[in-house]
Amino acid sequence: MKRVASMAPFEACYDSSTIHRSGVPSIHLELQEGVTWTIHETNLMVKTKHNVVCLGFVDGGTRPTKSLAKASIVIGGHQLEDNLLVFDFDSSKLSFSPSLLLQNTSCSHF
Repeated sequence: MKRVASMAPFEACYDSSTIHRSGVPSIHLELQEGVTWTIHETNLMVKTKHNVVCLGFVDGGTRPTKSLAKASIVIGGHQLEDNLLVFDFDSSKLSFSPSLLLQNTSCSHF
């Protein structure tokens, strides 16, 4: 993958014509109790302009902005797209499906 100039707000950007079909690795997040959430290419890369895609994460910085909370990196809407989420408030658990795109469907089909 050929790196190209950053495009705000993204830092890691690439020439999409140099990325082969399976060229973007998945990211595996290790959560509590041995649970793994895998984020695949569709939810990792954002097309910013013709032939440019960027890793779809934004650095929250090291200092809080307009709040007293510490800055952090938050999983955003792009990573959550086409995943089903279940919030179980009674047991304080969040459950999620694998990407629906891997099952040839999407949230827009529901």
